[in-house]
Amino acid sequence: MRIWRVSGRDRLGLLVALVAPLALAAILVPFRGSFPNTDAALAMLLVVVAVAANGYRLAGYLAAVSAAVWFDFFLTRPYERFTITRRADIETTILLLVIGVAVTEIAVWGRRQHAAASRRAGYLDGIHAAAQAVATGASPSALIDQVASQLTRVLALESCRFQYGAAGLGRPARMQHDGTVITAQQQPWDVDAEGFPPGTDTELLVEGGGVFQGRFLMTPSPAARPTLEQRLLAVALADQVGAALATSHPVGQG
Repeated sequence: MRIWRVSGRDRLGLLVALVAPLALAAILVPFRGSFPNTDAALAMLLVVVAVAANGYRLAGYLAAVSAAVWFDFFLTRPYERFTITRRADIETTILLLVIGVAVTEIAVWGRRQHAAASRRAGYLDGIHAAAQAVATGASPSALIDQVASQLTRVLALESCRFQYGAAGLGRPARMQHDGTVITAQQQPWDVDAEGFPPGTDTELLVEGGGVFQGRFLMTPSPAARPTLEQRLLAVALADQVGAALATSHPVGQG
């Protein structure tokens, strides 16, 4: 059974989504006869935008619904009733709801883009750190440990270890240089949909200077679904190890 976890920031967003439109509508009640209710609708929409900016879809939706409901109840005739008699008020209420939902979706998309950009920056930092280790002549064992740790984090692995001069031993699945994964039976495996093949480790071969050097043997966690971008990053990191081993470590040395 999937357990949903809501962060403190998102819980606050839900509370504001429910309370803020009601509070604003109550504040506007004494002035509702002195300005068009379309102006009130714009003020309510600002609250929805502020909530939606958090990028939490449920909070944005709740804010849009709450704003439409309390706009109807407090700011359209007949007042203090969930009834709208004028067509213009109906259209304004519907637009308030629709625009609130649209703004929420835009904010959610923006939040995802920001998270993706942060992940990519982290990926580049990982590759840069590995390249720096190679350029400065760091020991292969230190680089291997560093890359194994990065692979564990990027691919959400349970463990990752390096073996010199071993390929196919134990008939594991294999991650290829293009990021695809094949089973021990040489069948392609849909990692995006199903994660790594269950019941087996997955190997990532390491080559340097056109010579096989060894493999990273990766034990995936059951829930891991690494994207192609993440798998290609893993290949790039393994290539850094291959480059270091090609110049400083003979093949087959333990």
